[in-house]
Amino acid sequence: MIHTSEPEVNLKLAQEHGLNAEEYDKIVSVLGRTPTFTELGIYSVMWSEHCSYKNSIAVLKTLPREGESLLTQAGEENAGLVDIGDNLAVAFKIESHNHPSAVEPYQGAATGVGGIHRDIFTMGARPVASLNSLRFGSPRDPRVRYLVDGVVRGIGDYGNSFGVPTVGGEIYFEECYTGNPLVNAMSVGLVEHQMTVSATAKGKGNPVLIVGSSTGRDGIHGATFASEDLSEASEDKRPSVQVGDPFAEKLLLEATLEAIATGAVSGLQDMGAAGLTSSTSEMSARGIEKTGSGGIEIDLDLVPAREKGMTAYEIMLSESQERMLIVAEKGREQEIIDVYKKWDVSAVVIGQVTDDNMLRVSQHGKVVAEIPAISLVLGGGAPVYFREAVESRPDTPAAVLEPDDTFDFKALTLQLLSRPNISSKQWVYQQYDSMVQTNTVTPTGQTDAAVIRIKGTRKGLAMKTDCNSRYVYLNPKAGGAIAVAECARNIACSGAKPLAVTNCLNFGNPYKPEVYFQFKSAVEGMGDACRLFGTPVTGGNVSFYNESTFGGGRKAIYPTPTIGMIGLIDDIDNLVGSTFRNAGDAIMLLGDPKLTLDGSEYLVMQYGTPGTDAPSIDLDHEKNLQDLLVSLASNRLICSAHDISDGGFAVAIAEKAIMNRNAMLGFNVELEDYGSGKAHIQQQFFSEAQGRVIVSLDPSMVAAVIAEATRLKVTVRVIGKVLESGARIAVNGRTVAEFTVDELLDAYEHALEKSLHLDEI
Repeated sequence: MIHTSEPEVNLKLAQEHGLNAEEYDKIVSVLGRTPTFTELGIYSVMWSEHCSYKNSIAVLKTLPREGESLLTQAGEENAGLVDIGDNLAVAFKIESHNHPSAVEPYQGAATGVGGIHRDIFTMGARPVASLNSLRFGSPRDPRVRYLVDGVVRGIGDYGNSFGVPTVGGEIYFEECYTGNPLVNAMSVGLVEHQMTVSATAKGKGNPVLIVGSSTGRDGIHGATFASEDLSEASEDKRPSVQVGDPFAEKLLLEATLEAIATGAVSGLQDMGAAGLTSSTSEMSARGIEKTGSGGIEIDLDLVPAREKGMTAYEIMLSESQERMLIVAEKGREQEIIDVYKKWDVSAVVIGQVTDDNMLRVSQHGKVVAEIPAISLVLGGGAPVYFREAVESRPDTPAAVLEPDDTFDFKALTLQLLSRPNISSKQWVYQQYDSMVQTNTVTPTGQTDAAVIRIKGTRKGLAMKTDCNSRYVYLNPKAGGAIAVAECARNIACSGAKPLAVTNCLNFGNPYKPEVYFQFKSAVEGMGDACRLFGTPVTGGNVSFYNESTFGGGRKAIYPTPTIGMIGLIDDIDNLVGSTFRNAGDAIMLLGDPKLTLDGSEYLVMQYGTPGTDAPSIDLDHEKNLQDLLVSLASNRLICSAHDISDGGFAVAIAEKAIMNRNAMLGFNVELEDYGSGKAHIQQQFFSEAQGRVIVSLDPSMVAAVIAEATRLKVTVRVIGKVLESGARIAVNGRTVAEFTVDELLDAYEHALEKSLHLDEI
């Protein structure tokens, strides 16, 4: 029997909570009565897009979700778990914190980092590395500069204080992100197999504990906030942005790993989106699915509250940070409490596991919510929708290319190197501690993928985030495939074998048919690439409603399916860096795709259009190229490898010369005219066609590299050599551009800071 003094609930109130009439009727049908106000709040967050994936789950299930090395299936636990041998597993995941970062950039980004780390250590894994993928509007916009400053400081301050190195990431600037920046955070952790913990509530009578910080009113309806478009009114929703405390999370981490080591922890889940509601609901549902019965009942009077007079609705929906839910083995709860007390962290029993399949919530001696737990989650009662998808390619003009002899290719290359999307991001990286824990092998930017050593073994773990959203905008399926391919190519350039993928799918409003087409097509392209590469998807998240009215008019972001990937190096001595190492080394070009300028930074810079399609890509060739790179590294045949991507060949070869500022070297390379036509030099210099890598090597190894490339059906040719100084690019024997290495560095080094006017922030 429900006893409550909560407000009367009706359809109008349900709609104010983001539920539609059909969903409200379904809730009434499931309960057999009108929901209480607290129950309405619980359903509204659990059935929000952010928690239920109601508009995306049907499409996500088409992705490859199984693999030999996977220890969990996608969506089964807080994070993906991949076996890497030696009784070790990698837990990793990427998630978005876009809307909070748009209205409160510092705390939005900081709590995004904190939340994704909790997803890792609730698996029993110690976080060992962090990455991020960021998107902002034009650097000319003062608000964008404010957002960049806040987001970067938030990521840096939280990660540095928490003691996990930020080892890699990416930053892009496009007008479409001006009102709706993207902040995607990835965490990677290591765990011994026997120390993993499931996010499952099972065992009738097992006590349920809330551990960590006290519960306040911050973040209430954060999940709902993340499931709607941004507007000027979003500034009023700052209370929906949580406030983080990295020092509290550090204590929570150490206490949690010690508690797990006691063997007294049966189940564990982070309180992320929807807080106590999602953790109790999802843990209950997993228990029911795995054992046939389960449920949780809790007493909110026992929950440590930061503020007096908090209602059941507020406590259940609060997203206060640094909190987790534990299911303890019955009779051993005091062991857990004592461990947390030792670390000066609160741990309180607030309920128990049941076997009636219900989520039951009490306050002040009254039941305020009593819901079938399975009805709240994916695969249970949460709605699943199949939205209309209609192809609508962007009406972008093709560039009318001028004759090559009208261009100064030296000036164009230097101009391209200074573009915000290409220039050095050292201003950002220098705010992140990349060397804490002493596992990071090379400084940020000196390998195509970040690599950390796995102490106690010879192995190295490579990791990367990637997505060029311009490609996805032009051709969603090809762009989705390219995001996976480039990530895998960067992993392979470092000498690592790509293992598995996590993703953060950032799109506009799914109710718009053209947006849903982008989403479905991008996922299809991702799936094609993942299946061919043998890199299953372990999980991630979907972030819809990335549209805003800032500055007038409703604008959607470019579709941005960010890929996070891990790879394994069997012997860390086989690690391959990006930059030239020795004067006199041969320079070789791997791959020979069709060169076009579509989607390129050059086309946007020079002609004001991205073109009409994504760059060309051949997935079969990409797989062969990855296998070749791993083989060359394991046999120590090459000294460096760097893929050709943003900015094309001219940018890639320049980066190889200057990205290691302590050992800069020059180059002399000659390209061949691949055919007739007036634009061939522009394409040779600036095409972003996929599947090309520049390597350097001892000249004595050239024959062996050619033999291995021939075996794996990858085109390869010698194009020049590494010099002590100076840089020259020729085409068909004619010098097209000459530089000093210092000229390249000057264009590349501080352009981002200048474009952001950081001295004005």
